[in-house]
Amino acid sequence: MKLAIMQPYLFPYIGYFQLLRAADTFVVYDDVNFIKGGWINRNYILVNGDKQLITLPLQGASPNKLINQVEIGTHHKILQNIQQNYRKAPYFESVFPMLEKILGYGHRNLADFLDHQLRVLCDYLRLSPKWHISSTLKKDTGLRGQDKVIAICSELGATDYLNTPGGKALYDATTFASYGLKLSFIQSRPISYRQFDKEFLPNLSIIDVMMFNDREQCARLLQEYDLV
Repeated sequence: MKLAIMQPYLFPYIGYFQLLRAADTFVVYDDVNFIKGGWINRNYILVNGDKQLITLPLQGASPNKLINQVEIGTHHKILQNIQQNYRKAPYFESVFPMLEKILGYGHRNLADFLDHQLRVLCDYLRLSPKWHISSTLKKDTGLRGQDKVIAICSELGATDYLNTPGGKALYDATTFASYGLKLSFIQSRPISYRQFDKEFLPNLSIIDVMMFNDREQCARLLQEYDLV
């Protein structure tokens, strides 16, 4: 069984969803510390041919708090920003109602909000890994880093652990192998698609991918990766 464990991000880039496609089981890593300046509450969209951050306002966010201990603030401006910049995109009419559903979600807990967001996006993209929330799993809460990941793999009966390229600096294949686990990383292939009439700008939020590609083309783009 191929397992992936990731912190929940705001409208992640396509590589995040390629990881979800490659995995049989996905764990939302909600009981790790919040990281300021990361992707948990922000991402890039296309604005006049350039990239611009959209940011989910938070209340009391701190690196000393777990993701599931943080609350979100008022965020109606995100939806307005998306509407303003993508209203002429070819698939705006089919994608925007889904974004309204996500951003209209009533829960103020950051982890709950992002978990709901990921589930809605996966439903649209026709991704259906088995789903778990890290904080609900029975593991030693004192574990950190690689040890905590291996404990989750063991609890869920994984044979393979999949991660994004950033994990190469964090995880050791020999250590994973000693627990009977194969360690692999998603390597996204170069992709491009038409973004209005501007030069293609890569690595934006999944919002951008969906606005310019129908569901069938999104499915094809999600296959553009290798496990290394």
